[in-house]
Amino acid sequence: MNTSTTSFSLSELNGAVKAAIRESLPDTYWLRAETSDVRRNQNGHCYLEFVEKDPVTQSIVARARGIIWSNVFQMLSVYFEAETGQAFTSGLNVLVSVSVDFHELYGYSLTVVDIDPSFTVGEMARNRQRVLKQLEEEGVLTLNKELTLAEPVNRIAVISSPTAAGYGDFHDQLENNPAGFVFYTKLFPAIMQGEKSEQSIIDALERIYLHRELFDAVAIIRGGGATSELSCFDSYLLATNCAQFPLPVVSGIGHERDVTVLDAVAHTRAKTPTAVAEFFITRVTETARQLVDLEDRIVRESRTILQKEQSELFSFSKDVVHVSNVLLQRESSFVLQMGRQLASSAKRMMEREVHFVSTNEQYIRMVSPENILKRGYTLTLKDGKIIKSIRELSPGECLSTRFADGTVLSEVKTSTGN
Repeated sequence: MNTSTTSFSLSELNGAVKAAIRESLPDTYWLRAETSDVRRNQNGHCYLEFVEKDPVTQSIVARARGIIWSNVFQMLSVYFEAETGQAFTSGLNVLVSVSVDFHELYGYSLTVVDIDPSFTVGEMARNRQRVLKQLEEEGVLTLNKELTLAEPVNRIAVISSPTAAGYGDFHDQLENNPAGFVFYTKLFPAIMQGEKSEQSIIDALERIYLHRELFDAVAIIRGGGATSELSCFDSYLLATNCAQFPLPVVSGIGHERDVTVLDAVAHTRAKTPTAVAEFFITRVTETARQLVDLEDRIVRESRTILQKEQSELFSFSKDVVHVSNVLLQRESSFVLQMGRQLASSAKRMMEREVHFVSTNEQYIRMVSPENILKRGYTLTLKDGKIIKSIRELSPGECLSTRFADGTVLSEVKTSTGN
């Protein structure tokens, strides 16, 4: 090495860099970046990192250390939260005024001196719109809203923190409803604020899915706490899980000013856990009222039908009696007529038979042996039997011959045939 070559110590080189930066960047500059690893130490100073991500791959393309001194942070944090409803924390897109510093020991850093909350509000709104547009393009934005609530909707899976005041209010409201309706609720505990809340709520949804046939709806409730802790409810991953969940989701995450992406995809949005409980009570009350109305209508229509049937039955019975009387009269007349015809026919038949008998009697009398004998005929008998031919006789046999006025006994001597 040439001893005449100028060399620098590290502190000298860093000092030169510091001087160069101060000379070339002497003012403050408005910086657009995302906050990361935001933390506050015991002295009240806020340390963080500013990062820039590739819009497509989301990989970090630039990084810088940042600091907000305690006297500045006390004012800026209150101002920022009042304007945005969001605490100054990691994961925010911010517009901050910074001075560029370089320290010989700590290196390059950015010191925050001011902040524009309206930029963050706009970024939050734009992020919501981006997520909503993505859900709409995927065709899932309104899927949960299209589900039909069960009647009654009284079996509720609850996602909340078990220690949250809002969960207690929700439970008490259901238990002490004026009508005394019975609700079955099952808590699926989840972290409801902070960086882990998104995945914790999704895990709870997955546990509910395994037992989905046991429930009518899912209530995601969060009470108390700051509005600034709602950023997880704008996440795409949580929203797409809720939008496509097979049970109706009712949200009540304790805020009134803004509508989160979760609220937009949920079947029903209520402002608070108590309002969610009132929603379920109102639904069951309406179902009960409809059942009472249905019962009354059934009773009324049954009575109307019964009266109508009774009237028709009475009218029918009258018709039956009338028709029966008509038929009876007609059949009685027919029977009477038939009786008369039968008597007349019997009389004529009797007269014919009497005439027939009388005629036959006269004929019988005419052909009787006595009358025949009176006309000069005789009747020859042998051994009491009538002789019809001479071939039945033999010489020497005794005969009896009957005349009209007596009987003659004779003996056969000879017979001469014709």
